[in-house]
Amino acid sequence: MTTAHPFDLSGRVALVTGARSGIGQGIAAALALAGADVVGISRNAMSDTKRLVTGHGRRFHGIQADVAGIDDGTALIEQAAAAFGRLDILVLNHGTTHRQPAIDVPAEAWDRVIDTNLRSVFLLAQAAARHFRAQNSPGRIIAIASMLSFQGGVNVVAYAAAKSGVAGLVRALANEWAPHGINVNAIAPGYIATELTQAIQADPVRNPTILARIPANRWGAPADLGGMAVFLASDAAAYCHGGIYPVDGGWLGR
Repeated sequence: MTTAHPFDLSGRVALVTGARSGIGQGIAAALALAGADVVGISRNAMSDTKRLVTGHGRRFHGIQADVAGIDDGTALIEQAAAAFGRLDILVLNHGTTHRQPAIDVPAEAWDRVIDTNLRSVFLLAQAAARHFRAQNSPGRIIAIASMLSFQGGVNVVAYAAAKSGVAGLVRALANEWAPHGINVNAIAPGYIATELTQAIQADPVRNPTILARIPANRWGAPADLGGMAVFLASDAAAYCHGGIYPVDGGWLGR
């Protein structure tokens, strides 16, 4: 699809998982501001996200679903595509974590994190790629990786394994799907102030330590990821395949 400006997403439809709040909500709002209509997936209603998207003059459709235990992503992808007649962009933002020393992590906690953060990411990406090829149009798949795609972390072994897996998955899918006009990339957020990180933000020991290592000297906000998401979803990133793009306030360079 040709647009007047390389960052213009007018006429395109984006599906954002985990869109109720935090990073997903910030990305949904940014895509809408760039011209995209947005379908959001979350376990709960997304009234605030709808307000932000429609406030930018774009359409929003919410799907309440739990993607963690899916065995096939086809139904959700087709439901999203049916909302506005097509699908062009998939942002895989949903996720969970489990904090505990690795020696004590039960198998069910490991499975839950891996299923949510890696298995379902693959299944939804696979279904989206099939849809893009059937639709005979380019597609953009953007996964949300993590600083723990590069580092090991402490007391989050399943999360670190899953997010390292996301980085490998993005590279592998890009190798196969780039020839078909499907761009697969990932954004690796640094420390972003969301519900998922509230415990760390409130920790009187860890929070100052984290801030001391961030050159920007602040936690990121969900809106800080919007520009990178718009870039990777747009024609400006047509030659970007298999990249993991940090948005971390300088954390990795410290």
